[in-house]
Amino acid sequence: MKFETRVTELLNIKIPIIQGGLAYLAYSDLAAAVSNSGGLGQITAMSLENPEMLREEIYKVRKLTDNPFGVNFAIGQHGRAYEEHLKVAIEENVPVISMTGGNPEPILKKLESTNCKKLILVASRRQAIKAEQLGADAVMVVGQEGGGHLGRDDIGTMVLIPSVVDSVSIPVIASGGIGDGRGFMAALSLGAEGIEMGTRFIATKECLHASAAYKNMLLEGNENDTVIIKRSLGAPARALSNSWTDKILEIESRNGGYEQLKSFIGGEANKRFIYDGVQEEGFGWAGQVLGLIHDVPSVQKLIERIMVDVERIQSKWRG
Repeated sequence: MKFETRVTELLNIKIPIIQGGLAYLAYSDLAAAVSNSGGLGQITAMSLENPEMLREEIYKVRKLTDNPFGVNFAIGQHGRAYEEHLKVAIEENVPVISMTGGNPEPILKKLESTNCKKLILVASRRQAIKAEQLGADAVMVVGQEGGGHLGRDDIGTMVLIPSVVDSVSIPVIASGGIGDGRGFMAALSLGAEGIEMGTRFIATKECLHASAAYKNMLLEGNENDTVIIKRSLGAPARALSNSWTDKILEIESRNGGYEQLKSFIGGEANKRFIYDGVQEEGFGWAGQVLGLIHDVPSVQKLIERIMVDVERIQSKWRG
């Protein structure tokens, strides 16, 4: 399988499909599976307690695949705590580094003397333009349908992607609401040159850290079974709807601030659900694409199926 765009050329991959950062879930098993299937797998750096744990995950990925992979830095919630992890990624000559949230400029400056490809996740046209000015090699653009942290403007993927494509010269990677070959082709029709998927990769066999309860909610839910939390904090994020998110929304509705919310929205509450499946005491991120998830295939099977869909659509368009 091969599908060439500027993104495949930039990242030296066969298929322009990128696995999202997925806090507490994106480790070597999943990353290697995506890279071995022709896409770009990623490790989530800031879910690892110390820099040496990141180094170990990088070693594990390299034992499992000879293909390029990335390390994702979710910098918005960690201040400058990422610096030692970043040092490890640079020392290990990681091929790709992606950045989500926060100000990417300090990381980009540290990467100037490396051959590392730099991807920045953005949620608005303004952010995309700024990312290009700062030196990003490509932008991943997430629409309002996506899971996890989103932009504040509530702009959907269908409108946001072409708006960004018209505003930057670097490759655009579409994210948010994409989970199959139809979404892939729709993204390319909008001018994107690749896609990023997060939620869809959680419901795969190689996402070993995701609990059965989490995966089952993705299988059994539909596009109406997510909610936006943390909007009152200026950091809107899409999660599966459950009794725990009901509590979060109730606190937000009465103008409860961060101190009242922190035990509900923190990493420990997230891990209780995604690792242990304790739905009544935690939450899991998910995008509206869960309405299109009906099975838990291997990563290879999922990507093969996407590309079969792509070929079928291309054939149909050709008539």
